Amino acid sequence: MPVKKDVHAHWRMGGITVDAVEDYIYSLLPERDEILAEMEAEAAERNVPIVGPAVARIFEQLALMIGAKTVFELGSAIGYSTIWWARAVGEAGRVYYTDSDPKNAEKARGYFERAGVASRITVLIGDALELLSEQKQPFDIIFNDVDKEDYPRVFRLAVPRVRKGGLFVTDNVLWSGRVAQPDPAEGTTKAILEFNRLIYSSPELFTTIMPIRDGVAVARKK
Repeated sequence: MPVKKDVHAHWRMGGITVDAVEDYIYSLLPERDEILAEMEAEAAERNVPIVGPAVARIFEQLALMIGAKTVFELGSAIGYSTIWWARAVGEAGRVYYTDSDPKNAEKARGYFERAGVASRITVLIGDALELLSEQKQPFDIIFNDVDKEDYPRVFRLAVPRVRKGGLFVTDNVLWSGRVAQPDPAEGTTKAILEFNRLIYSSPELFTTIMPIRDGVAVARKK
């Protein structure tokens, strides 16, 4: 079931790049397979947060570029990005899915099985930050997509758990452009602003924000 390229699903978000440019980017994307297309349709129908195919392709490319074999996701919902990571790490890789909602996890498990990547994924249910704090091994990639108020805490937890040369990747760092507002009063925006300052000022990281969809930060650990 190919996904329609002209569908303006909520997960596209917009507001960062010019609409026409955004449309052009999505028009170039190859059609996704049946599983991913179904997940995109479900996310649009149920208002489930997913990163969408333009950002997910970046994730897969990043993992392939550094030969990633271990990925820890902070916030996975129905597992859309999890599948992209799992395909990138290969049969010998391991991706950790986290979500606080057992119903999301059950839905994700079904998708993982159908996508043929269930054996590469460890499903963890609970608070993503607590689950990460329990991990002792370093990861090739840590992906951050939890509640935005928690982003500064995630920075302090995640960076020590990324291996040297690994990546700390974060979604929604431009927050529909609200980060550019003068003196924002809203707490979520303030948390993202603090987080962005942290990842750019950290001597351990080399950081770039990619202005695609809602802003993706890619930080390489030195």
